[in-house]
Amino acid sequence: MKEFFQLLKTEFRRILSNNVLCAIFFGAPILYGILFGYVYQQAKVIDLPIVIVDQDISPLTDKIVDAFDDNEALLLKDVRYTSGSLTKEMPVEQYSAVITLPSGFEADVLQRRHPEIRVDLNMANILNANIASKNIQQVLMTLNAGIEIEGLRKQGMHPSQAKESFESFKINFNKLYNSTGNYLSFMLPGLLGAIMQQVIFLAMALVFARDFEDGYFKELVKVKKYSVSHIGLKATPFLILLPLMWFIVSQFFIFFNIDADIFNIPMLLLTSLLTLASMGIGMLFSLLIPNQLKATELLMVISTPAFVLSGFTWPSLAIPDGINAMAQSIPVTHYLSGFRKVAYYGGEISDIMPELQMLILITAVTLTSMVMVLQLKINRTRKKLEE
Repeated sequence: MKEFFQLLKTEFRRILSNNVLCAIFFGAPILYGILFGYVYQQAKVIDLPIVIVDQDISPLTDKIVDAFDDNEALLLKDVRYTSGSLTKEMPVEQYSAVITLPSGFEADVLQRRHPEIRVDLNMANILNANIASKNIQQVLMTLNAGIEIEGLRKQGMHPSQAKESFESFKINFNKLYNSTGNYLSFMLPGLLGAIMQQVIFLAMALVFARDFEDGYFKELVKVKKYSVSHIGLKATPFLILLPLMWFIVSQFFIFFNIDADIFNIPMLLLTSLLTLASMGIGMLFSLLIPNQLKATELLMVISTPAFVLSGFTWPSLAIPDGINAMAQSIPVTHYLSGFRKVAYYGGEISDIMPELQMLILITAVTLTSMVMVLQLKINRTRKKLEE
């Protein structure tokens, strides 16, 4: 044990002396957590710029303009009376939509000729376009209903009867799980999980590769001849430091008031297994590619698309089977699936058992591969040293 602790002390010294590793391991989760937290802090998209082309200039179109001006998600940038060069302006001004109220609109409405309002959506940004479309429809449908009810009332129908005649049925939406539609609560947990996986990948990619490059591996082989001992020695510093980093990351949920239940046993199991699986992949790459730069580059290739492939934002059902199968080998895919079940749905251990089993499988496969590959390297190195 005395020898182990002496070697462990050396490992800590080697880790802390690596400025790149320290910057990635300690700086990245904190920096990105703060950065992404403040990016999504507004929690919902508001003030999407729109332009109204009022070709009718009537009391009814004035009422429509006022209704759009009162909508929180939309920002009425301008009201014009001719379309002019709006198609040329849209790429520059980034208008989310242009709404055209045709000439004779009020007269056509009063005579029940069903005029058409044209809405040109800027689809360059799908998220903005969807939010703008939803709010534009909400405003116009509300006004449409009001006009119909007012028409029935003018025909002599009682206001309550007019309302009932227009509303054949009511719709009641009950929003569950992130009922406010808070974009911060939706995005930040997934991003933090992906960031932590990437940090672990990159940190572990250096543990063996650096030893091979600077010759320290030969010194270790003289002291320890079994691969399990080497793996335990390399993993121990990170098993001590990573819980601290996860604790720091968890505080972002409190700091940004994210409504997610993360302090429980299922989440602890899920996070622990993500850590072990990510460490296993990182260390295996470090063994197979004994070059720090190449190992980190290849792991970046894996980790960069991991968040997109995980199914956290784009549903897995819409991803081609071949790509989806590849995504199953990435730990964060199962972590984020389980995270949503526990943090938002209130799931128990039994609910995330498929995710836990896959993370255990990834850990077992990488650990077994590491033991075999490292033992071969140890035997080969010891043989060379003896010769």
